[in-house]
Amino acid sequence: MSLSKKIDFAVLLFVRNANPNGDPLNGNRPRTTYEGLGEMSDVCIKRKIRDRLLENGINIFVQSDDRKIDECTSLKTRAEAVLGKKMGGNETVKKACETWFDVRAFGQLFAFKSGKNEDSGVSVPIRGPVTVQSAFTVEPVSITSTQITKSVSGDEGKDGKRSSDTMGMKHRIDDGYYYFYGSMNPQLAEKTGFSDEDAETIKKILPRLFENDASSARPEGSMRVCKVFWWEHNCKSGQYSSARVHNSIRFKGDGTYEEQRLSNLTPEILEGF
Repeated sequence: MSLSKKIDFAVLLFVRNANPNGDPLNGNRPRTTYEGLGEMSDVCIKRKIRDRLLENGINIFVQSDDRKIDECTSLKTRAEAVLGKKMGGNETVKKACETWFDVRAFGQLFAFKSGKNEDSGVSVPIRGPVTVQSAFTVEPVSITSTQITKSVSGDEGKDGKRSSDTMGMKHRIDDGYYYFYGSMNPQLAEKTGFSDEDAETIKKILPRLFENDASSARPEGSMRVCKVFWWEHNCKSGQYSSARVHNSIRFKGDGTYEEQRLSNLTPEILEGF
């Protein structure tokens, strides 16, 4: 049974003294827009959703190397272990969606080369019903950069002498409220088998998005979910467009918000974990 109704959601986050999503092309500084707003990519957010799902014992295809629960060394080996080496067609799509939660939720492109011929291979696109937008801060953020040193040598220098201290930089957002939106499309859910139960699973995950996510760049307690807004429409096509639903919530720089009430569509508001 696939998703029976359209669903929209929004999430309000708070970050203090942390780097929520570093930009590898900019010295791992926190991502920002040209206007100075903080940014978290949709890929970063979906990575956290996948990690929380994996911790709850749910099969995930795109597993990060430090959290993987199988012996597969790549996405290709993980796909071939389940789908076989000859992938393609509706049977491959059906089996992939049945096996992995993130495939039937977010979709996936299975594109792998076969043999020595670079022109030969397989490409199986799966379009998922769950879309997640990038997160942005309500107001421009202030970034603090700190120079750090590693006083313990990682390796010996020339002639067996201790190598000099290693210099580096560490960056953080002082504080800021981020928000992002998402939607679940019943028409696309019919093709992947994404169900009401799957939607409920994501609903329970969102308030706990940063549980077990601490690192040097994101110390424990530096990032938290404030609120989750969850709209369930009364039909598959939805009472309103996602754009209108998302725009019905206006977030402010102090973490408060203004809500424009939509007729017959009131969000369920969940408190962060």
